[in-house]
Amino acid sequence: MTDRRNPPISSRKQPKQARSSGLVATILEAAAQVLAKEGAHRFTTARVAEKAGVSIGSLYQYFPNKAAILFRLQSDEWRQTTDLLREILEDTRHPPLARLRTLVHAFIHSECEEAAMRVALNDAAPLYRDAPEAREVKASGERTVQAFMREALPDAPEAVRVLAGDLITTTFGAVGKQFSERPRTHAEIEAYADAMADMFCAYLKGIQCA
Repeated sequence: MTDRRNPPISSRKQPKQARSSGLVATILEAAAQVLAKEGAHRFTTARVAEKAGVSIGSLYQYFPNKAAILFRLQSDEWRQTTDLLREILEDTRHPPLARLRTLVHAFIHSECEEAAMRVALNDAAPLYRDAPEAREVKASGERTVQAFMREALPDAPEAVRVLAGDLITTTFGAVGKQFSERPRTHAEIEAYADAMADMFCAYLKGIQCA
């Protein structure tokens, strides 16, 4: 019997030609617009196909259901976040705490710029958050954070580094979401990011001195 609580979220096929890639890009752009306007609860494949100007059959060639489209949007967002993490945290030209401060500012700005989309994707999360594909995408970012923690806290026990990484990433998600729920000025974002970075840096310095 099919488990309706866990619909397939993998794309049916990967586009191999420029035309196919363009079609998928058009579908995803339309999906993002429908999601931002209608929200997760009114999001349907029919609305996406209509917005994209394609037949529902063409859409289903690449995405078996709405969960697959939403997961693709979410995984793209996760991938962008992971790339941001990697670009900043692996830049060894700067000391670890300076990198962490840069990441906080970049993350908070990103949260505020994309707040509407992220809220909608969060509402859609029950459709795919427990799927193996979702865990695999998120694991990449976790590995980047833990590698950074080994560099930032070389003398700390592994369990302490894991806890520190988990606490910081969890705080990023929770606090960033709450802060971006209403429009913010550039000055507000900068002040908030500075305070958040100060808190994280003080926390890691405390571990180093313990």
